[in-house]
Amino acid sequence: MLAPNGLARAALRFRPAAFVGTFVALVLAATIVSACGILLETGVRATVPPERYAHVPAVAAAGQRAGNPEEGGVVPDRARLKDSLVAKAAATPGVRAAIPDVTFPVLTPEGTLTAHGWGSTAFTGERLTSGRAPGPGEVVLGTSRPAGDTVTLTLPDGPRTYRVSGTAAAQDTVWFSDAEAVRVSGHPHRVDAIAVLPDPGVGTAVLSSRLAHALGDRAEIHTGDDRGTVEDPALTEAREVLTGIGGSFGGVATMVAVFTAAGTVALAIGRRAREFALLRAIGTTPRQIRRTVATEALLVAPVAGALGCLPGIALAVWWFGQLKDKGAVPEPVGLAVSWIPLTVTTGTVLVTALLAGYMAAHRSSRIKPGQALSEASVERLRPGWIRTPLGVAAAAGGFVCAGLAASETGEDAANAALGVVMLFMLAVALLGPLIARACASLLGLPLRGAGAPAVLAAANSRTNARRLASAITPIVLAMAFSSVLVFLHTSEERVTAEQQRAGIVADHIVTADRGALPPDAVRRAGRTPEVTAAVGLLRTSVLVRASGALTPVSAQGVTGSARDLAAVQDLDVEKGRLSLKPGEIALDASVAENAGVGVGDRIRLHLPDGTRDTPLVAATYGRGLGLSQVTFHRTDLARHVSSSFDTELWVKGGTAKALAPLGRVMDRAEHTTAQSLDRELNAWANTVMAAVLGGFAAVAAVNTLVMTVLDRRGELGTLRLLGSTRRQVLRMVRWEALLVTVAGIALGTAIALATLVPMMRGLTGQGPYIPPLVYGSFAAAILVVGTAAATLPARAALRGETLER
Repeated sequence: MLAPNGLARAALRFRPAAFVGTFVALVLAATIVSACGILLETGVRATVPPERYAHVPAVAAAGQRAGNPEEGGVVPDRARLKDSLVAKAAATPGVRAAIPDVTFPVLTPEGTLTAHGWGSTAFTGERLTSGRAPGPGEVVLGTSRPAGDTVTLTLPDGPRTYRVSGTAAAQDTVWFSDAEAVRVSGHPHRVDAIAVLPDPGVGTAVLSSRLAHALGDRAEIHTGDDRGTVEDPALTEAREVLTGIGGSFGGVATMVAVFTAAGTVALAIGRRAREFALLRAIGTTPRQIRRTVATEALLVAPVAGALGCLPGIALAVWWFGQLKDKGAVPEPVGLAVSWIPLTVTTGTVLVTALLAGYMAAHRSSRIKPGQALSEASVERLRPGWIRTPLGVAAAAGGFVCAGLAASETGEDAANAALGVVMLFMLAVALLGPLIARACASLLGLPLRGAGAPAVLAAANSRTNARRLASAITPIVLAMAFSSVLVFLHTSEERVTAEQQRAGIVADHIVTADRGALPPDAVRRAGRTPEVTAAVGLLRTSVLVRASGALTPVSAQGVTGSARDLAAVQDLDVEKGRLSLKPGEIALDASVAENAGVGVGDRIRLHLPDGTRDTPLVAATYGRGLGLSQVTFHRTDLARHVSSSFDTELWVKGGTAKALAPLGRVMDRAEHTTAQSLDRELNAWANTVMAAVLGGFAAVAAVNTLVMTVLDRRGELGTLRLLGSTRRQVLRMVRWEALLVTVAGIALGTAIALATLVPMMRGLTGQGPYIPPLVYGSFAAAILVVGTAAATLPARAALRGETLER
């Protein structure tokens, strides 16, 4: 059925130009699909080679996900194990030693030290250079301080004095006894991990199985390269990012790419309807026509898919490198490029070409030869009985989703709005000829007074609606998706900046030069001359259950009173009374609405280490996006983060010079600028996605326009024979290109607004913000590129026609 035949080979040999557009479209589709597939595979396989645990066969650690598997939710900080599991692990048959491992920061006058328990040296290989191992009230320092000396260390609960029992070679490190390390780490009775050393002769697989049985579901056992995940919990988040880009965005991008490529293939096959009609007239069977189309796909698609994988690999390498530079992926993680995504890409391109070709040639291969010749000369106006009902259903679904999104708030509105853009885009693709004919009729009205070329362009567009639809669809794709991704960021940024300008009323914001402020920083700032209020902030995130999923939201733990917090932050309290009592929180109003709670209710959430909590909602406020979405008393968060030191100090009154000993001092404008830079980094992913999708759709639109114009060389030559000047023909082509681009821009803008308005109403309570210059640049670029893509090949075709004459 799919064996090559001479007719297909002859078509490729003698009419190669007819397949160039199809080849380009398939190469572009392969580029997008392969790049996203490589990132998806990298996310699934991402590992970090173990360093700290390189000599530990098995490591027990807590799972880094909160809630049920259906709810998702990677813990914002690090989930820890109960220290009671150390004894259970040690009692497991075949275990020689089970060592509790903790890591936490300690402050000294000279800088920040990293603290561990001395037992960890059994697998890290650290050795004493002098003195002995630490006991109660003792430490080993990696400095030149001699054994027997005393040192004051600032721990999460305050300063303490220790005797130096010994020294080691490693710098910027301090070791406590194992019991002391767990007790003073800031999260007592919890350990980061349990390093397990086996008895001689016990294999890793046997050890892992026994530990899993002994510890049950309270711990996960890591072996091999998976041990690196315990060292760097950021790997879990990196996997989420990579699989999100490769899976979620990749799914959308793949659908767009395949759909656009299919449209180009269908256009190329459809323009050969007269050729197929002539073949039918000389006795070619329908099966032979379909076999020819399939053979052409087999000759073109695999080569296009294979070639498209090369720029796809390059795109994935660049994208992955940028993610590393932005800190979204740990440096040791490598890009995984295997045969799997490349094979899937080639297969996807081949299936796309086969299905699109079969569907486009289906009618031409089945109808009678005389009827085929008649329909090939004049475009069939009757809509298809399959695609039209499907298109109407997609449009109806888009309107239903838009209405649903408009009636919802928060994440529910955002989730419903995501379906709007997909359904409307599907409707545009399926109802393309009908929409194109409507656009040609509507936009053709103003062209009636613009001269004969404009009138001819409008008539041409109405008559050849399928040709017009094939050009409009990729333009709508480019405009809609790029607008949604870019203007989603601009809208959130505008609201965030407005809330920050109104909410930051502190005169000075002090950040820690060493990454952490000492516990007495608030007290020292309060005693500074002219300071009227000072609070410390511990910045982190928590997980809130909303719409059946755990969503990360920003959180701040406050050191100080509610009165002092109100003096430096205007949270815009809407309901309730701001309280900083332990066990009570204040919520951003949108977070409260998404979670379905109000003042006086208890909200179910997960703290940074995944611990479940049900605090009482004391107040709701309106400026969470610009400040912090959840406000706690510091003690409610301190034991659930890796570093429980405050990271910011907000001060009302005083002078920068007087506050300088506490850290780096910024005024509110400097702090807002720094936050803006952070938001720019967070928006980078949206910009790249918009560039990938928009760029692909724009190139696809250019490819389609060029194919369409080159296919009309006979029509343009006929116009010249009828007396039209070369200038008049070019003006007609420009008017057609203008009609196509304006229709695409208008439809894309309408779809983007139908998506953005309910989405932003739900997320921010305001409408979308569309910068005029950015929108104007999008529209201008499409107009220029679309006009050039139609005019240049038309000029070349007319020049060739002149030479022939």
